Amino acid sequence: MADDGALTGERKADFSSIYDRPDPRAYFTALIPLEYQVPGHALPVVESLLERHPGTVLDVCCSYGINATLLRHDVDHDALGAHAADPARAGLTPEEVVAQDREFFAARRRAPERRVLGLDASRPAIDYALATGVLAAGWAEDLEAADPSPSLAAALGEVSLVLCTGGVGYVGPATFDRILTHAPDAWVLAFVLRVFPYDDVARALAGHGLVTEKLPGTHRQRRFADDAEATAALHDLRLLGLDPAGREGDGWFHAEAFLSRPA
Repeated sequence: MADDGALTGERKADFSSIYDRPDPRAYFTALIPLEYQVPGHALPVVESLLERHPGTVLDVCCSYGINATLLRHDVDHDALGAHAADPARAGLTPEEVVAQDREFFAARRRAPERRVLGLDASRPAIDYALATGVLAAGWAEDLEAADPSPSLAAALGEVSLVLCTGGVGYVGPATFDRILTHAPDAWVLAFVLRVFPYDDVARALAGHGLVTEKLPGTHRQRRFADDAEATAALHDLRLLGLDPAGREGDGWFHAEAFLSRPA
């Protein structure tokens, strides 16, 4: 049993196995029943920010390039999931899936053309997003453990917006500090599950001259995978002094959006 005085956000369901496949079929097959949806909620916020502060986006914890796909193509999150998890594709090889998806995305490009870079610990996920043309460039690196490679560090100089939709909890202040060291003009938009405090990341960003504000409201991320995950989330919220009524109390993870930019 968890210590009542300790946060247990790390007791979220373990989906690590769905990020190491050569294509996103397993990813969507696992998450569709849980109604995973936060990239769809993030999209209009990102588009609004890019109108005010245009340029290249870096998607942190990008997995298979879901945010990039929505930003750059005429397809919504539900349609993307239905395409990826179509039972008719179950027997395809990964190479056949990549070829199909490259054509699928190429036929749905939309203007304005957004440039999106990706960062994720999963090499297969990055390779898929690059092979299908979803990402302009991508890196499989762990910035919690080490500084960015010379290639990534150089690319960060062009980044205008750092985006993270659900990665906080897997990555923290070290990752954002290392990114902002090489991305001096970037704003940061993070959608953070309410079970994870964002204070440490905000302090790291303040060291780079960015002021963090919480945007209004909360956003559904996905349903809880099981009772144990729900119990752990409600425990964490209680310790943080947050009210789960109408949010986590109804069986959903909820995320808050934080925007960091120069004062």
